[in-house]
Amino acid sequence: MHHESPPLKSLFRRKEEIVARDIADEHILVPIQGDLANMQQIFALNPVAEFVWKELDGTRSAEQIAKQVTEEFDVEADQAEQDVREFLGELLAARLIEKLPQA
Repeated sequence: MHHESPPLKSLFRRKEEIVARDIADEHILVPIQGDLANMQQIFALNPVAEFVWKELDGTRSAEQIAKQVTEEFDVEADQAEQDVREFLGELLAARLIEKLPQA
């Protein structure tokens, strides 16, 4: 399933009604409002996705987060950007994050 990739210059913020839990060595995102029966909204995060999730506080652009991923996980810049954009696209589609208006 392909989601539209958000622009790298955009700022994103985690929605407050999402909680992260560690379950059986996996980092899981769980919506705590809305239709909790919608299990499609539960995300299991790999270490890179978990790192990105924690950085989504509305102060860093996707581009800045991708740069941090390259430093933290020793991956190529273009691969990190692609991974970050893809993950943000999935989070946006699942309405787990929001894109902030550009200043």
